[in-house]
Amino acid sequence: MNTDNMISNPPLISPRGVHTLTGDIRHHRSFGSDILKRERDLIVYLPPDYEQTKQNGNRYPVLYLQDGQNLFDGATSFAPGKEWEVDETAEALITAGEIAPLIIVGIYNAGEARNDEYTHTQVSLRGGKNARRQTGGLAKDYGRMLVEELKPFIDQTYRTLPDAVNTGVGGSSLGAVVSLYLGLMYPHVFNKLALLSTSVWWDNRVLIKNVDMLPEKLPLKIWLDVGTEEGGSMMLRDTRLLCDAFVQKGWRMDGDLAYLEVHGGVHDEAAWAKRVGPFLRFLFPPASSDTSNP
Repeated sequence: MNTDNMISNPPLISPRGVHTLTGDIRHHRSFGSDILKRERDLIVYLPPDYEQTKQNGNRYPVLYLQDGQNLFDGATSFAPGKEWEVDETAEALITAGEIAPLIIVGIYNAGEARNDEYTHTQVSLRGGKNARRQTGGLAKDYGRMLVEELKPFIDQTYRTLPDAVNTGVGGSSLGAVVSLYLGLMYPHVFNKLALLSTSVWWDNRVLIKNVDMLPEKLPLKIWLDVGTEEGGSMMLRDTRLLCDAFVQKGWRMDGDLAYLEVHGGVHDEAAWAKRVGPFLRFLFPPASSDTSNP
């Protein structure tokens, strides 16, 4: 694995526009994986007091988010100019004492291989000229990459709290699919899940079946949301079914499960940016107020 290409201060201008980064941001270029046989960039947000607390050895919880291109910087987003504003939101909430200081790791997606890496089953989708093509099914290897290669690198490079109760994973759309899969497969690694606009439709709602088949409730704290204008009624209906599956398995609404329907919410980065604050408050409250860990 090539892990040496770290850049602390990115250029102010990119070919796609002006960078919109806030706070202490670190870039790791071309992080390699022996498991997936490909490289990807990582972008890391550090809390405001990270450098000041070095002498004290302070350690921080970590949130891993999919589609790293879209999280912090409108100049790198694959929806140009639109981003989640994770850095601005985290910086403001930490400074105000509304959430615990944390490290946020944005994992760039693999471009054309995104659908494959973010799904755990393979399906046949209709392509151009009505041709069918097989796609998906690499989430198992993606999960191994994250757990066996990427997380150890982050834990070695930064002052993290590496245990499950201090580690979260999240994403939107198919990024939420793989994040839920990771939670179900690795509850001993990831305790907190941020699931935004989950593509529950994938493979005939296989995620709902996965939750239904759990022998018992897992020690996961879950944020689940959906907009009411995300491609018709199917998205809303499917997300409600997934929420019901969690409740039936034993998750407690407003305890270790938060569910939000956003009136008028659509399926894009600007919509997800509005939900970053709420899910950070739920998953990473100040230590003194966190009474809902499973």
